[in-house]
Amino acid sequence: MNVFDYLFAESGSLEKDFVLGTHHHISFEKLHGICSKVSTSLKTQLGENNQIIILSENSIFQIIAYLAILKSGNIAVPLNPVIENENLRQILGKTNVSHAFVSKRYKEKFSNFGFNILDDEFVQSAEALDNIHIGITTEFDSNRLAEIIFTSGSTGEQKGVLITHRNIIANTGSIVEYLQLTQKDTIEVVLPFYYCYGLSLLHTHLKVGGSIVMNNNFIFIGSVLNDINKYKCTGFAGVPSHYQILLRKTRDFKTSSFPTLRYVTQAGGKLHVTFIREFVETFPDIDFYVMYGQTEATARLSFLPPDKLSAKVGSIGKGIPGVILRVVDEHGEQVKPGESGEIIAQGDNIMLGYLNEPDDTAKAIRNGWLYTGDLATVDDDGFIFIQSRKKEIIKVGGVRISPQEIEEVIVTFQGVIACSVEAIPDELLGEAIKATIFINELDKEVLSEEIIRKFFASRLSINKMPKIIAFETTLPFNASGKKVKKT
Repeated sequence: MNVFDYLFAESGSLEKDFVLGTHHHISFEKLHGICSKVSTSLKTQLGENNQIIILSENSIFQIIAYLAILKSGNIAVPLNPVIENENLRQILGKTNVSHAFVSKRYKEKFSNFGFNILDDEFVQSAEALDNIHIGITTEFDSNRLAEIIFTSGSTGEQKGVLITHRNIIANTGSIVEYLQLTQKDTIEVVLPFYYCYGLSLLHTHLKVGGSIVMNNNFIFIGSVLNDINKYKCTGFAGVPSHYQILLRKTRDFKTSSFPTLRYVTQAGGKLHVTFIREFVETFPDIDFYVMYGQTEATARLSFLPPDKLSAKVGSIGKGIPGVILRVVDEHGEQVKPGESGEIIAQGDNIMLGYLNEPDDTAKAIRNGWLYTGDLATVDDDGFIFIQSRKKEIIKVGGVRISPQEIEEVIVTFQGVIACSVEAIPDELLGEAIKATIFINELDKEVLSEEIIRKFFASRLSINKMPKIIAFETTLPFNASGKKVKKT
């Protein structure tokens, strides 16, 4: 089944608005019709199985482009519209792109990259077509490639993750199930749709007939908070930085009221326990879902139910419906409770592989299992607790140290918004620890290295004590809100 037909199966004829907002709104019925017409134009002009880039901020234009590409049997390649020229050239070198949907504000920027630009006029001309038969593609192979999502590239060259229609369908159905989403749900979206977490919000709410509110200006916290109440949002999705900023950098957040907000979700990296407890204590009536996933899994791999949050705080939970998670040693054997190993996953949401990277694909997918690269332990009840990324482990004098262990201590200090712990070369120990601590501008005068080291003294062993402590006031987050390591 084509994922477009799956997403609109129950919602395609709804007259209610899918996108809500003062400046942009569109109903399910109208969106379905326009996407179908644009899809027909694409198929007529280009055929199928073409890789088509999308360069746009979150917008109705972007949504139409994405869904029309899927419906037409072509392959969507959504990218950050503020992508660096060099990164775009790398991606163009890996793909077979001849066309790109580009929103109006970015047309000039991408006019000299060699691809044909499809803009608002292309969409409008397709929309004007009459007598377009809009049907379900009954014989469509769901194992066909739907999209290529490029990883952030924060730790190296970007990789194209190959996601099928089946992958999206499986992940969407699972998320809808455990979040108990219905037509009554409205979510505020601050995550970009070129990021798998953001895309999952689009997929799930289309599927159930829920609505979305797009806010592309998280930097203006006031507008984000106002929109939640203005549009009676029932859900909010964020990465760790969003919650750290809301809790530690937003003056009025903790005293605000959100009477319609039923739940919030957190993924995109580990949110330290201190912040989770702080949120739950502040808003006890809002369900807090800790989630874990990877682009390689379409979006989601596990979740921790809100009713388990207190007893299992710090855990990423268990596999989502349809996904099997294990923690295994270097021989592929499941570890015992308390022992460390790597998380592996199996399910219909697991990627085909990496674009033109057979060696990396073979390392990541072995015997039908995705090897995530994340180290974790399992408790007696089967709940998983992440320790660190394999590649982020620091070896101080031969002792293996997880940066997260140190970060968990640092963020408990009052005034700390975020922190970044990483390895630096050391002639004696091989590697030493550098801690970069992010604080508000006003706290620069009262926080010092001496104060922080006194705080560490009774909380960290000697080998976990940072050699270098630095303070920053500019938060180290990329366009998706995910943390970027500072060196």
